[in-house]
Amino acid sequence: MQTVLLLSIGAIIGVNLRYFVAQYATRLVSTYFPLGTLIINITASFMLGFFLIWTSERVLADPRWRIFFAIGFCGTYSTYSTYAYETFALFERGEFWVSAMNILGTNIACFIAVVLGAILARAL
Repeated sequence: MQTVLLLSIGAIIGVNLRYFVAQYATRLVSTYFPLGTLIINITASFMLGFFLIWTSERVLADPRWRIFFAIGFCGTYSTYSTYAYETFALFERGEFWVSAMNILGTNIACFIAVVLGAILARAL
């Protein structure tokens, strides 16, 4: 039961942060490109890379905290389905180049973010 509670609390925090970051990014840069989703997915990837390495190699945290953060927080903060839909919407509008760059850019940037998070965790 405690694990489910931690998972739920992480999810509540993650989904709310996702909403606020997306809203802020949309107000900051009014564009048809899904910048908010890109920012969210890159930061989620960085945090996940950092946290999973840090808690498995540095601090050896209780597995429930890994569930809280990795599944609860990052799982609801990151947004793969929104990324997929927004890319599809770009494609449907005839923005083939932009949709291809979104796919390529998101995947490369998120991979690099995980790597940088892991490097930082190991450096601390």
